[in-house]
Amino acid sequence: MRQPAEMQRTIDYLTGAGQEALAKAAALIRSARNVVITGIGASLNAAMGAVSLLHQAGHTAHIEEAAELLHFTTVPRGSVIVAISRTGRSIEIVQLLAKAEASGATVIGITNSPDSPLASESAVAIVVPAMLDYAISVNTFSTLLVAAGALASSATTGFPSVVPALVNSVREAGRRLEFWQAQLEESAWLMTEAPYYFLARAGSVATCHEARLLWEEGVKMPATAMSTSSFRHGPQEIVKQGMRFGMWIDQSQMRAQDLAVAHDLRELGASVMLIGENLPQDAADLVCQLPTSPPRWQFVIDVLPVQLAAERLSRLAGVDCDSFRICSYVVEDEHGLLRKKAEVSQNAD
Repeated sequence: MRQPAEMQRTIDYLTGAGQEALAKAAALIRSARNVVITGIGASLNAAMGAVSLLHQAGHTAHIEEAAELLHFTTVPRGSVIVAISRTGRSIEIVQLLAKAEASGATVIGITNSPDSPLASESAVAIVVPAMLDYAISVNTFSTLLVAAGALASSATTGFPSVVPALVNSVREAGRRLEFWQAQLEESAWLMTEAPYYFLARAGSVATCHEARLLWEEGVKMPATAMSTSSFRHGPQEIVKQGMRFGMWIDQSQMRAQDLAVAHDLRELGASVMLIGENLPQDAADLVCQLPTSPPRWQFVIDVLPVQLAAERLSRLAGVDCDSFRICSYVVEDEHGLLRKKAEVSQNAD
């Protein structure tokens, strides 16, 4: 896995060559009355981590999927839109740039592609250097996650104070990859025929939804993701013998309550994986212990064990986790799912 190295490279960029762009973007967020953070697919999941940091620092921001923002939202004049996209070429992002200009909104772009429309047409572009993934966003997700979090932190409490502890957290997580892989190889939590639910709180909700997407894109298997609190208000009715749950435990809040949820899920016959810091080893069927992260920043590294889990499960299922069967690498039109159908629909228009 290249993620720890790519995340370190991102931090180096944000504290070096990208520092000026980061400062300009943070100033725009601080001065704006209306801030919307958007993306689609994995990029939207990365946005969730940034929004969590903003909210916990007392700074209001809205999060909306790019297509919904494009087609079903009126953007107030003077708004700041933070658009996140690894390629900067997705059809919704490209069209959103024109809508933002017409609405009198300012766009901050966060992307891995320096020659993309998002990079060239944003008022401020944070172009994160990263080796692009072959298909499914894994390394690029981690880099965008760090960059979006750094922007949120820069606009509120400050990013430089976080950097030393964040660097150490990423380094220590890299050292644990082989151990997590060994855990997953030996664990019975991964099962190809089981239904999977992912539950989390705060910034880890970003990871929770990214896990669902990894199951869908990589393992080609359905999964469900939601906040732990939402699950407790009705969806728990679906729990039955053999179900699989992945849960993220926050660094400091709601720990006892969520450990109780894990306990009760197992009482009801489900198998549970827990990811977090300083967890009791007997609290779940599989416990992935995380190194210490800066307060509120656990979401940057807590995706790593579940990325490994998705890769392992794809091998058990006999599918290629690094290629798309139906989806394009860059979605460049809004018609249908299959290219032939899309062409027919476009001709019908």
